[in-house]
Amino acid sequence: MKNGKLTSIRPSIFSSTHSSKPFVPQDHNFAPVENNSPLYPPIVSSIASALQHYINSENPSHGQKIHSHILKIGFKPNTNISIKLLILHLKSSCLSYARRLFDELSQPTLSAYNYMIAGYIKEGKVEESFWLVRRLALCDEKPDGFTYSMILKASTFDRVLSLPRSIGKQVHAQIVKSDVEADDVLFTALVDSYVKSEMVNYARRVFDMMLEKNVVCSTSMLSGYMRHGSMEDAEEIFEKTVDKDVVVFNAMIEGYSKSIETAKRATEVYINMQRLDFRPTISTFASIIGACSVLSAFEIGQQIQGQLMKTVFFKDIKVGSALLDMYSKCGRVEEARGIFDHMPEKNVFSWTSMIDGYGKNGNPNEALELFNMMQRVYRIEPNYVTFLSALSACAHAGLVAKGKQIFQSMESEYKMKPKMEHYACMVDLLGRAGSLNQALEFVAQMPEKPNSDVWAALLSSSRLHGDVEMANIAANELFKLSGDGRPGAYVALSNTLAEAGKWDSVSELRELMKVRMISKDTGFSWVGTDGGLEGFHAGQKM
Repeated sequence: MKNGKLTSIRPSIFSSTHSSKPFVPQDHNFAPVENNSPLYPPIVSSIASALQHYINSENPSHGQKIHSHILKIGFKPNTNISIKLLILHLKSSCLSYARRLFDELSQPTLSAYNYMIAGYIKEGKVEESFWLVRRLALCDEKPDGFTYSMILKASTFDRVLSLPRSIGKQVHAQIVKSDVEADDVLFTALVDSYVKSEMVNYARRVFDMMLEKNVVCSTSMLSGYMRHGSMEDAEEIFEKTVDKDVVVFNAMIEGYSKSIETAKRATEVYINMQRLDFRPTISTFASIIGACSVLSAFEIGQQIQGQLMKTVFFKDIKVGSALLDMYSKCGRVEEARGIFDHMPEKNVFSWTSMIDGYGKNGNPNEALELFNMMQRVYRIEPNYVTFLSALSACAHAGLVAKGKQIFQSMESEYKMKPKMEHYACMVDLLGRAGSLNQALEFVAQMPEKPNSDVWAALLSSSRLHGDVEMANIAANELFKLSGDGRPGAYVALSNTLAEAGKWDSVSELRELMKVRMISKDTGFSWVGTDGGLEGFHAGQKM
Protein backbone atom coordinates (compact mmCIF):
# COMPACT_ATOMS: atom_id res chain seq x y z
CA MET A 1 0.00 0.00 0.00
CA LYS A 2 1.18 3.56 -0.69
CA ASN A 3 2.20 5.86 2.12
CA GLY A 4 0.84 9.38 2.25
CA LYS A 5 -1.52 11.77 3.96
CA LEU A 6 -5.02 10.45 4.62
CA THR A 7 -7.58 12.57 2.82
CA SER A 8 -10.91 13.38 4.42
CA ILE A 9 -13.51 10.69 3.92
CA ARG A 10 -16.11 11.62 1.34
CA PRO A 11 -19.36 13.01 2.81
CA SER A 12 -21.33 11.04 0.18
CA ILE A 13 -20.27 7.86 1.90
CA PHE A 14 -19.94 8.71 5.55
CA SER A 15 -21.97 11.88 6.12
CA SER A 16 -25.22 11.70 8.11
CA THR A 17 -28.13 13.98 8.74
CA HIS A 18 -29.30 12.36 11.97
CA SER A 19 -28.04 13.42 15.37
CA SER A 20 -26.84 11.42 18.35
CA LYS A 21 -29.48 10.12 20.71
CA PRO A 22 -28.99 9.44 24.42
CA PHE A 23 -28.60 5.73 25.09
CA VAL A 24 -29.49 5.78 28.82
CA PRO A 25 -31.45 8.23 30.98
CA GLN A 26 -29.33 11.13 32.18
CA ASP A 27 -30.22 10.47 35.80
CA HIS A 28 -29.15 6.81 35.63
CA ASN A 29 -26.58 5.69 38.21
CA PHE A 30 -24.84 2.37 38.76
CA ALA A 31 -25.60 0.52 41.98
CA PRO A 32 -23.33 1.64 44.88
CA VAL A 33 -20.91 -0.65 46.68
CA GLU A 34 -19.89 -0.87 50.32
CA ASN A 35 -17.58 1.78 51.82
CA ASN A 36 -15.24 -0.92 53.07
CA SER A 37 -14.31 -1.84 49.48
CA PRO A 38 -10.57 -2.49 49.02
CA LEU A 39 -10.62 0.20 46.31
CA TYR A 40 -11.36 2.95 48.87
CA PRO A 41 -9.65 5.43 48.75
CA PRO A 42 -9.14 5.19 45.00
CA ILE A 43 -5.67 4.90 43.56
CA VAL A 44 -5.37 5.29 39.80
CA SER A 45 -2.95 2.40 39.30
CA SER A 46 -5.00 0.11 41.54
CA ILE A 47 -8.22 0.91 39.69
CA ALA A 48 -6.57 0.39 36.29
CA SER A 49 -5.12 -2.93 37.45
CA ALA A 50 -8.44 -4.11 38.90
CA LEU A 51 -10.34 -3.16 35.74
CA GLN A 52 -7.84 -5.00 33.56
CA HIS A 53 -8.24 -8.07 35.76
CA TYR A 54 -12.00 -8.14 35.16
CA ILE A 55 -11.62 -7.34 31.47
CA ASN A 56 -9.45 -10.44 31.09
CA SER A 57 -11.70 -12.61 33.28
CA GLU A 58 -14.53 -14.92 32.23
CA ASN A 59 -17.04 -12.76 34.12
CA PRO A 60 -16.23 -9.14 33.23
CA SER A 61 -19.64 -7.95 34.47
CA HIS A 62 -18.45 -8.52 38.05
CA GLY A 63 -16.07 -5.61 37.52
CA GLN A 64 -18.93 -3.15 37.06
CA LYS A 65 -18.95 -2.66 40.84
CA ILE A 66 -15.72 -0.68 40.37
CA HIS A 67 -17.60 1.83 38.24
CA SER A 68 -20.30 2.00 40.88
CA HIS A 69 -17.66 2.78 43.49
CA ILE A 70 -16.02 5.46 41.30
CA LEU A 71 -19.38 7.19 40.81
CA LYS A 72 -20.23 7.01 44.51
CA ILE A 73 -17.04 8.65 45.77
CA GLY A 74 -16.98 11.27 43.01
CA PHE A 75 -13.62 10.20 41.55
CA LYS A 76 -13.02 11.61 38.07
CA PRO A 77 -11.27 8.95 35.97
CA ASN A 78 -8.56 9.82 33.48
CA THR A 79 -8.73 8.80 29.82
CA ASN A 80 -6.97 5.46 30.40
CA ILE A 81 -9.41 4.37 33.11
CA SER A 82 -12.41 5.68 31.13
CA ILE A 83 -11.41 3.53 28.15
CA LYS A 84 -10.91 0.50 30.41
CA LEU A 85 -14.40 1.09 31.84
CA LEU A 86 -15.75 1.35 28.29
CA ILE A 87 -14.11 -1.97 27.36
CA LEU A 88 -15.46 -3.55 30.55
CA HIS A 89 -19.05 -2.57 29.72
CA LEU A 90 -18.67 -3.71 26.12
CA LYS A 91 -17.39 -7.11 27.26
CA SER A 92 -20.32 -7.26 29.69
CA SER A 93 -22.73 -6.65 26.76
CA CYS A 94 -23.82 -3.33 28.30
CA LEU A 95 -23.62 -1.28 25.12
CA SER A 96 -25.69 1.63 26.43
CA TYR A 97 -23.40 2.11 29.47
CA ALA A 98 -20.35 2.01 27.20
CA ARG A 99 -21.88 4.62 24.89
CA ARG A 100 -22.64 6.91 27.83
CA LEU A 101 -19.01 6.70 28.94
CA PHE A 102 -17.89 7.40 25.38
CA ASP A 103 -20.11 10.49 25.13
CA GLU A 104 -18.72 11.82 28.41
CA LEU A 105 -15.15 11.80 27.06
CA SER A 106 -14.10 15.37 26.30
CA GLN A 107 -11.87 14.21 23.44
CA PRO A 108 -12.45 10.55 22.54
CA THR A 109 -9.28 8.84 21.38
CA LEU A 110 -8.99 6.66 18.30
CA SER A 111 -8.95 3.61 20.60
CA ALA A 112 -12.24 4.71 22.15
CA TYR A 113 -13.79 5.10 18.69
CA ASN A 114 -12.51 1.70 17.59
CA TYR A 115 -13.81 -0.08 20.69
CA MET A 116 -17.27 1.50 20.32
CA ILE A 117 -17.44 0.81 16.57
CA ALA A 118 -16.47 -2.83 17.18
CA GLY A 119 -19.01 -3.06 20.02
CA TYR A 120 -21.85 -1.87 17.81
CA ILE A 121 -20.87 -4.24 15.00
CA LYS A 122 -20.72 -7.17 17.41
CA GLU A 123 -24.29 -6.43 18.49
CA GLY A 124 -25.44 -6.02 14.86
CA LYS A 125 -26.04 -2.26 15.23
CA VAL A 126 -24.38 -1.38 11.95
CA GLU A 127 -26.00 2.00 11.38
CA GLU A 128 -24.76 3.24 14.77
CA SER A 129 -21.24 2.06 13.95
CA PHE A 130 -21.26 4.03 10.70
CA TRP A 131 -22.54 7.10 12.51
CA LEU A 132 -19.45 6.92 14.74
CA VAL A 133 -17.23 6.53 11.66
CA ARG A 134 -18.71 9.74 10.24
CA ARG A 135 -18.12 11.49 13.56
CA LEU A 136 -14.54 10.22 13.62
CA ALA A 137 -13.95 11.65 10.13
CA LEU A 138 -14.83 15.13 11.41
CA CYS A 139 -12.51 15.16 14.44
CA ASP A 140 -8.73 15.33 14.80
CA GLU A 141 -8.36 11.56 15.03
CA LYS A 142 -7.83 9.60 11.81
CA PRO A 143 -8.92 6.02 11.09
CA ASP A 144 -6.29 3.29 11.34
CA GLY A 145 -6.16 -0.22 9.91
CA PHE A 146 -8.46 -1.58 12.62
CA THR A 147 -11.06 1.12 11.90
CA TYR A 148 -11.04 0.33 8.20
CA SER A 149 -11.29 -3.42 8.84
CA MET A 150 -14.37 -2.78 11.03
CA ILE A 151 -15.98 -0.61 8.32
CA LEU A 152 -15.38 -3.37 5.78
CA LYS A 153 -16.80 -6.00 8.12
CA ALA A 154 -19.91 -3.91 8.74
CA SER A 155 -20.41 -3.38 5.01
CA THR A 156 -20.83 -7.14 4.49
CA PHE A 157 -23.85 -7.41 6.79
CA ASP A 158 -26.97 -8.49 4.90
CA ARG A 159 -29.12 -5.94 6.70
CA VAL A 160 -27.08 -2.99 5.43
CA LEU A 161 -29.26 -2.17 2.43
CA SER A 162 -28.66 1.58 2.31
CA LEU A 163 -24.94 1.30 1.58
CA PRO A 164 -23.66 1.37 -2.01
CA ARG A 165 -22.37 -1.92 -3.39
CA SER A 166 -19.01 -0.26 -4.02
CA ILE A 167 -18.35 0.61 -0.35
CA GLY A 168 -15.38 -1.78 -0.35
CA LYS A 169 -13.78 0.06 -3.29
CA GLN A 170 -14.31 3.41 -1.56
CA VAL A 171 -12.74 2.21 1.68
CA HIS A 172 -9.92 0.63 -0.32
CA ALA A 173 -9.24 4.00 -1.97
CA GLN A 174 -9.05 5.70 1.43
CA ILE A 175 -6.56 3.09 2.64
CA VAL A 176 -4.34 3.65 -0.40
CA LYS A 177 -4.45 7.44 0.11
CA SER A 178 -3.60 7.21 3.80
CA ASP A 179 -0.45 6.20 5.60
CA VAL A 180 -2.16 3.11 7.02
CA GLU A 181 -0.02 0.00 6.80
CA ALA A 182 -2.10 -2.92 5.61
CA ASP A 183 -1.76 -6.12 7.63
CA ASP A 184 -3.32 -9.58 7.28
CA VAL A 185 -6.49 -8.48 9.09
CA LEU A 186 -7.06 -5.56 6.72
CA PHE A 187 -6.20 -7.58 3.61
CA THR A 188 -8.61 -10.30 4.70
CA ALA A 189 -11.38 -7.77 5.41
CA LEU A 190 -10.89 -6.24 1.94
CA VAL A 191 -11.01 -9.62 0.20
CA ASP A 192 -14.11 -10.65 2.14
CA SER A 193 -15.85 -7.35 1.38
CA TYR A 194 -15.16 -7.66 -2.35
CA VAL A 195 -16.25 -11.30 -2.42
CA LYS A 196 -19.54 -10.56 -0.66
CA SER A 197 -20.12 -7.62 -3.01
CA GLU A 198 -19.80 -10.01 -5.97
CA MET A 199 -16.54 -8.34 -7.08
CA VAL A 200 -14.42 -11.46 -7.21
CA ASN A 201 -11.85 -10.02 -9.65
CA TYR A 202 -11.11 -7.12 -7.29
CA ALA A 203 -10.88 -9.59 -4.40
CA ARG A 204 -8.31 -11.63 -6.33
CA ARG A 205 -6.17 -8.54 -7.00
CA VAL A 206 -6.00 -7.79 -3.28
CA PHE A 207 -5.43 -11.48 -2.50
CA ASP A 208 -2.48 -11.65 -4.89
CA MET A 209 -0.87 -8.63 -3.16
CA MET A 210 -0.54 -10.59 0.09
CA LEU A 211 2.94 -11.97 0.62
CA GLU A 212 1.63 -14.70 2.92
CA LYS A 213 -1.92 -15.92 2.41
CA ASN A 214 -3.64 -16.87 5.66
CA VAL A 215 -6.26 -19.60 5.71
CA VAL A 216 -9.11 -17.21 6.55
CA CYS A 217 -8.42 -15.07 3.49
CA SER A 218 -7.96 -18.14 1.29
CA THR A 219 -11.29 -19.53 2.49
CA SER A 220 -13.08 -16.29 1.63
CA MET A 221 -11.44 -16.17 -1.80
CA LEU A 222 -12.27 -19.74 -2.78
CA SER A 223 -15.84 -19.35 -1.46
CA GLY A 224 -16.27 -16.41 -3.82
CA TYR A 225 -15.02 -18.48 -6.74
CA MET A 226 -17.34 -21.34 -5.78
CA ARG A 227 -20.37 -19.05 -5.75
CA HIS A 228 -19.49 -17.87 -9.26
CA GLY A 229 -18.94 -21.39 -10.56
CA SER A 230 -15.19 -20.87 -11.03
CA MET A 231 -14.27 -24.31 -9.75
CA GLU A 232 -10.74 -24.40 -11.20
CA ASP A 233 -9.82 -21.09 -9.55
CA ALA A 234 -11.24 -22.29 -6.24
CA GLU A 235 -9.29 -25.54 -6.50
CA GLU A 236 -6.12 -23.59 -7.24
CA ILE A 237 -6.56 -21.50 -4.07
CA PHE A 238 -7.34 -24.64 -2.06
CA GLU A 239 -4.25 -26.50 -3.28
CA LYS A 240 -1.99 -23.52 -2.52
CA THR A 241 -3.36 -23.07 1.01
CA VAL A 242 -0.58 -24.41 3.21
CA ASP A 243 -2.08 -24.45 6.71
CA LYS A 244 -5.50 -25.87 5.92
CA ASP A 245 -8.16 -26.04 8.62
CA VAL A 246 -11.62 -27.61 8.81
CA VAL A 247 -13.26 -24.36 7.66
CA VAL A 248 -11.46 -24.33 4.30
CA PHE A 249 -12.43 -27.99 3.76
CA ASN A 250 -16.03 -27.07 4.61
CA ALA A 251 -15.96 -24.28 2.02
CA MET A 252 -14.86 -26.74 -0.69
CA ILE A 253 -17.48 -29.33 0.31
CA GLU A 254 -20.24 -26.73 0.37
CA GLY A 255 -19.21 -25.31 -2.99
CA TYR A 256 -19.09 -28.72 -4.66
CA SER A 257 -22.40 -29.82 -3.10
CA LYS A 258 -24.47 -27.25 -5.04
CA SER A 259 -24.26 -28.92 -8.45
CA ILE A 260 -24.86 -32.48 -9.62
CA GLU A 261 -21.77 -32.21 -11.84
CA THR A 262 -19.47 -31.55 -8.86
CA ALA A 263 -21.30 -33.12 -5.91
CA LYS A 264 -19.25 -36.31 -6.16
CA ARG A 265 -16.11 -34.26 -5.54
CA ALA A 266 -17.67 -33.08 -2.27
CA THR A 267 -17.63 -36.69 -1.03
CA GLU A 268 -13.97 -37.03 -2.05
CA VAL A 269 -12.98 -33.90 -0.11
CA TYR A 270 -15.03 -35.16 2.84
CA ILE A 271 -13.09 -38.43 2.88
CA ASN A 272 -9.70 -36.72 2.42
CA MET A 273 -10.22 -34.27 5.28
CA GLN A 274 -10.83 -37.16 7.67
CA ARG A 275 -7.73 -38.96 6.41
CA LEU A 276 -5.85 -35.83 7.42
CA ASP A 277 -7.39 -36.06 10.92
CA PHE A 278 -9.80 -33.16 10.54
CA ARG A 279 -13.03 -33.86 12.41
CA PRO A 280 -16.27 -32.92 10.62
CA THR A 281 -18.28 -30.08 12.18
CA ILE A 282 -22.01 -29.36 11.96
CA SER A 283 -21.35 -27.34 8.80
CA THR A 284 -19.40 -30.27 7.29
CA PHE A 285 -22.24 -32.71 7.92
CA ALA A 286 -24.90 -30.31 6.63
CA SER A 287 -22.96 -29.71 3.38
CA ILE A 288 -22.08 -33.35 2.68
CA ILE A 289 -25.66 -34.43 3.35
CA GLY A 290 -26.68 -31.73 0.86
CA ALA A 291 -24.34 -33.32 -1.69
CA CYS A 292 -26.05 -36.67 -1.11
CA SER A 293 -29.40 -34.97 -1.79
CA VAL A 294 -28.14 -33.63 -5.11
CA LEU A 295 -26.72 -37.04 -6.06
CA SER A 296 -29.78 -38.95 -4.76
CA ALA A 297 -27.18 -41.12 -3.03
CA PHE A 298 -29.11 -42.17 0.06
CA GLU A 299 -26.70 -45.09 0.67
CA ILE A 300 -23.88 -42.61 1.27
CA GLY A 301 -26.29 -40.54 3.31
CA GLN A 302 -27.01 -43.55 5.52
CA GLN A 303 -23.29 -44.01 6.15
CA ILE A 304 -22.95 -40.36 7.11
CA GLN A 305 -25.94 -40.72 9.42
CA GLY A 306 -24.11 -43.63 11.05
CA GLN A 307 -21.13 -41.33 11.65
CA LEU A 308 -23.41 -38.61 12.98
CA MET A 309 -24.97 -40.92 15.55
CA LYS A 310 -21.56 -41.26 17.21
CA THR A 311 -21.20 -37.49 17.63
CA VAL A 312 -22.82 -34.78 19.73
CA PHE A 313 -24.24 -33.25 16.54
CA PHE A 314 -26.82 -35.97 15.87
CA LYS A 315 -29.63 -34.18 17.71
CA ASP A 316 -28.79 -30.79 16.25
CA ILE A 317 -31.71 -29.24 14.38
CA LYS A 318 -29.54 -28.22 11.40
CA VAL A 319 -28.24 -31.70 10.59
CA GLY A 320 -31.62 -33.25 11.41
CA SER A 321 -33.31 -31.01 8.86
CA ALA A 322 -30.58 -31.78 6.31
CA LEU A 323 -31.03 -35.53 6.81
CA LEU A 324 -34.80 -35.53 6.40
CA ASP A 325 -34.49 -33.29 3.34
CA MET A 326 -31.93 -35.72 1.85
CA TYR A 327 -34.12 -38.78 2.44
CA SER A 328 -37.17 -36.95 1.02
CA LYS A 329 -35.31 -35.98 -2.16
CA CYS A 330 -34.11 -39.56 -2.52
CA GLY A 331 -37.73 -40.77 -2.35
CA ARG A 332 -37.23 -42.41 1.08
CA VAL A 333 -40.18 -40.73 2.80
CA GLU A 334 -40.46 -43.26 5.62
CA GLU A 335 -36.82 -42.74 6.63
CA ALA A 336 -37.37 -38.98 6.43
CA ARG A 337 -40.41 -39.21 8.70
CA GLY A 338 -38.41 -41.33 11.14
CA ILE A 339 -35.77 -38.59 11.38
CA PHE A 340 -38.51 -35.95 11.69
CA ASP A 341 -40.34 -37.74 14.51
CA HIS A 342 -37.15 -38.25 16.54
CA MET A 343 -35.91 -34.66 16.25
CA PRO A 344 -35.96 -33.21 19.80
CA GLU A 345 -36.53 -29.73 18.34
CA LYS A 346 -38.18 -28.70 15.08
CA ASN A 347 -38.29 -25.31 13.38
CA VAL A 348 -40.13 -24.02 10.32
CA PHE A 349 -37.39 -25.41 8.02
CA SER A 350 -37.80 -28.92 9.45
CA TRP A 351 -41.58 -28.82 8.98
CA THR A 352 -41.24 -27.37 5.49
CA SER A 353 -38.77 -30.08 4.40
CA MET A 354 -41.11 -32.83 5.60
CA ILE A 355 -44.20 -31.22 4.01
CA ASP A 356 -42.31 -30.77 0.73
CA GLY A 357 -41.05 -34.35 0.90
CA TYR A 358 -44.54 -35.75 1.25
CA GLY A 359 -45.89 -33.51 -1.52
CA LYS A 360 -43.19 -34.39 -4.05
CA ASN A 361 -43.34 -38.12 -3.33
CA GLY A 362 -47.03 -38.60 -3.98
CA ASN A 363 -48.36 -38.16 -0.43
CA PRO A 364 -50.27 -34.84 -0.66
CA ASN A 365 -52.75 -35.70 2.10
CA GLU A 366 -49.94 -36.35 4.60
CA ALA A 367 -48.29 -33.09 3.51
CA LEU A 368 -51.46 -31.08 4.16
CA GLU A 369 -52.04 -32.85 7.47
CA LEU A 370 -48.56 -31.76 8.62
CA PHE A 371 -49.15 -28.25 7.29
CA ASN A 372 -52.27 -27.98 9.42
CA MET A 373 -50.59 -29.55 12.47
CA MET A 374 -47.61 -27.17 12.46
CA GLN A 375 -49.96 -24.18 12.62
CA ARG A 376 -52.81 -25.38 14.84
CA VAL A 377 -50.99 -27.70 17.26
CA TYR A 378 -47.39 -26.42 17.38
CA ARG A 379 -48.14 -22.75 16.61
CA ILE A 380 -45.30 -22.48 14.09
CA GLU A 381 -45.79 -19.78 11.45
CA PRO A 382 -45.24 -21.00 7.87
CA ASN A 383 -42.77 -19.15 5.65
CA TYR A 384 -42.97 -18.54 1.89
CA VAL A 385 -41.46 -21.92 1.05
CA THR A 386 -43.90 -23.73 3.37
CA PHE A 387 -46.84 -22.17 1.54
CA LEU A 388 -45.29 -23.12 -1.80
CA SER A 389 -44.95 -26.75 -0.66
CA ALA A 390 -48.55 -26.82 0.59
CA LEU A 391 -49.91 -25.33 -2.65
CA SER A 392 -47.89 -27.83 -4.67
CA ALA A 393 -49.38 -30.66 -2.59
CA CYS A 394 -52.87 -29.32 -3.34
CA ALA A 395 -52.05 -29.21 -7.05
CA HIS A 396 -50.93 -32.85 -7.08
CA ALA A 397 -54.01 -33.93 -5.11
CA GLY A 398 -56.45 -31.85 -7.17
CA LEU A 399 -57.67 -30.01 -4.05
CA VAL A 400 -58.66 -26.71 -5.67
CA ALA A 401 -60.79 -25.35 -2.81
CA LYS A 402 -58.12 -26.18 -0.23
CA GLY A 403 -55.44 -24.57 -2.39
CA LYS A 404 -57.47 -21.37 -2.73
CA GLN A 405 -57.97 -21.28 1.05
CA ILE A 406 -54.23 -21.69 1.70
CA PHE A 407 -53.36 -19.04 -0.89
CA GLN A 408 -55.81 -16.52 0.60
CA SER A 409 -54.57 -17.25 4.14
CA MET A 410 -51.11 -15.95 3.25
CA GLU A 411 -52.40 -12.37 3.34
CA SER A 412 -55.49 -12.72 5.56
CA GLU A 413 -53.78 -14.61 8.42
CA TYR A 414 -50.06 -13.96 8.03
CA LYS A 415 -49.88 -10.63 6.14
CA MET A 416 -47.56 -12.25 3.60
CA LYS A 417 -47.78 -10.94 0.05
CA PRO A 418 -47.70 -13.91 -2.37
CA LYS A 419 -44.66 -14.05 -4.64
CA MET A 420 -44.62 -14.89 -8.33
CA GLU A 421 -43.92 -18.56 -7.64
CA HIS A 422 -47.08 -18.78 -5.50
CA TYR A 423 -49.13 -17.35 -8.38
CA ALA A 424 -47.52 -19.86 -10.77
CA CYS A 425 -48.41 -22.66 -8.36
CA MET A 426 -52.04 -21.49 -8.24
CA VAL A 427 -52.19 -21.43 -12.04
CA ASP A 428 -50.79 -24.98 -12.03
CA LEU A 429 -53.40 -26.01 -9.44
CA LEU A 430 -56.31 -24.62 -11.46
CA GLY A 431 -54.87 -25.87 -14.75
CA ARG A 432 -54.27 -29.43 -13.56
CA ALA A 433 -57.89 -29.55 -12.37
CA GLY A 434 -59.04 -28.63 -15.89
CA SER A 435 -60.18 -25.10 -14.96
CA LEU A 436 -58.12 -23.45 -17.71
CA ASN A 437 -60.43 -20.48 -18.22
CA GLN A 438 -60.44 -19.86 -14.49
CA ALA A 439 -56.64 -20.09 -14.52
CA LEU A 440 -56.46 -17.47 -17.31
CA GLU A 441 -58.82 -15.18 -15.35
CA PHE A 442 -56.59 -15.63 -12.30
CA VAL A 443 -53.57 -14.55 -14.36
CA ALA A 444 -55.44 -11.51 -15.71
CA GLN A 445 -56.30 -10.40 -12.15
CA MET A 446 -52.75 -10.66 -10.81
CA PRO A 447 -51.54 -7.41 -9.17
CA GLU A 448 -48.20 -7.73 -10.98
CA LYS A 449 -47.29 -8.57 -14.56
CA PRO A 450 -47.04 -12.39 -14.86
CA ASN A 451 -43.55 -13.74 -15.46
CA SER A 452 -42.51 -16.65 -17.66
CA ASP A 453 -43.08 -19.22 -14.90
CA VAL A 454 -46.77 -18.29 -14.67
CA TRP A 455 -47.31 -18.63 -18.43
CA ALA A 456 -45.25 -21.84 -18.50
CA ALA A 457 -47.59 -23.33 -15.87
CA LEU A 458 -50.61 -22.44 -18.01
CA LEU A 459 -48.95 -23.86 -21.13
CA SER A 460 -48.16 -27.11 -19.36
CA SER A 461 -51.77 -27.48 -18.18
CA SER A 462 -53.08 -26.62 -21.67
CA ARG A 463 -50.97 -29.40 -23.14
CA LEU A 464 -52.16 -31.81 -20.40
CA HIS A 465 -55.78 -31.18 -21.42
CA GLY A 466 -55.13 -30.77 -25.16
CA ASP A 467 -56.48 -27.20 -25.27
CA VAL A 468 -54.76 -25.81 -28.38
CA GLU A 469 -56.29 -22.32 -28.13
CA MET A 470 -55.18 -21.83 -24.53
CA ALA A 471 -51.74 -23.31 -25.33
CA ASN A 472 -51.34 -20.72 -28.11
CA ILE A 473 -52.25 -17.86 -25.74
CA ALA A 474 -49.83 -19.04 -23.07
CA ALA A 475 -47.04 -19.79 -25.55
CA ASN A 476 -47.30 -16.42 -27.29
CA GLU A 477 -47.10 -14.58 -23.97
CA LEU A 478 -44.17 -16.76 -22.99
CA PHE A 479 -42.33 -16.05 -26.25
CA LYS A 480 -42.79 -12.29 -25.69
CA LEU A 481 -41.09 -12.54 -22.30
CA SER A 482 -38.44 -15.10 -23.19
CA GLY A 483 -38.23 -15.68 -26.91
CA ASP A 484 -35.16 -17.90 -26.88
CA GLY A 485 -34.74 -18.70 -23.18
CA ARG A 486 -37.45 -21.38 -22.92
CA PRO A 487 -36.93 -23.95 -25.70
CA GLY A 488 -39.17 -26.33 -23.77
CA ALA A 489 -42.10 -23.97 -24.40
CA TYR A 490 -41.71 -24.40 -28.17
CA VAL A 491 -41.59 -28.17 -27.77
CA ALA A 492 -44.66 -28.16 -25.49
CA LEU A 493 -46.68 -26.09 -27.97
CA SER A 494 -45.46 -28.24 -30.87
CA ASN A 495 -46.52 -31.43 -29.08
CA THR A 496 -49.93 -29.93 -28.22
CA LEU A 497 -50.51 -28.99 -31.85
CA ALA A 498 -49.35 -32.42 -33.00
CA GLU A 499 -51.70 -34.22 -30.63
CA ALA A 500 -54.55 -32.10 -32.02
CA GLY A 501 -53.55 -33.10 -35.59
CA LYS A 502 -52.59 -29.55 -36.60
CA TRP A 503 -49.52 -30.58 -38.57
CA ASP A 504 -49.30 -27.38 -40.65
CA SER A 505 -48.99 -25.39 -37.46
CA VAL A 506 -46.38 -27.84 -36.18
CA SER A 507 -44.29 -27.33 -39.33
CA GLU A 508 -44.58 -23.55 -39.04
CA LEU A 509 -43.46 -23.63 -35.42
CA ARG A 510 -40.48 -25.85 -36.19
CA GLU A 511 -39.44 -23.54 -39.01
CA LEU A 512 -39.67 -20.63 -36.56
CA MET A 513 -37.41 -22.54 -34.17
CA LYS A 514 -34.84 -22.99 -36.96
CA VAL A 515 -34.96 -19.29 -37.86
CA ARG A 516 -34.45 -18.32 -34.21
CA MET A 517 -31.79 -21.06 -33.84
CA ILE A 518 -33.62 -22.58 -30.90
CA SER A 519 -32.88 -26.17 -30.01
CA LYS A 520 -33.76 -28.21 -26.98
CA ASP A 521 -31.01 -30.20 -25.29
CA THR A 522 -31.35 -33.94 -25.56
CA GLY A 523 -32.92 -35.43 -22.46
CA PHE A 524 -30.86 -37.76 -20.28
CA SER A 525 -31.10 -39.59 -16.99
CA TRP A 526 -28.66 -39.88 -14.12
CA VAL A 527 -27.84 -43.52 -13.47
CA GLY A 528 -25.86 -44.85 -10.52
CA THR A 529 -22.65 -46.70 -11.49
CA ASP A 530 -19.57 -47.95 -9.64
CA GLY A 531 -17.92 -44.64 -10.48
CA GLY A 532 -20.85 -42.58 -9.19
CA LEU A 533 -23.71 -40.92 -11.10
CA GLU A 534 -23.40 -40.92 -14.88
CA GLY A 535 -25.66 -39.17 -17.40
CA PHE A 536 -27.15 -41.48 -20.09
CA HIS A 537 -29.09 -40.42 -23.18
CA ALA A 538 -31.92 -42.48 -24.67
CA GLY A 539 -30.55 -45.49 -26.50
CA GLN A 540 -27.06 -45.10 -25.08
CA LYS A 541 -25.46 -48.32 -23.85
CA MET A 542 -23.99 -48.56 -20.36
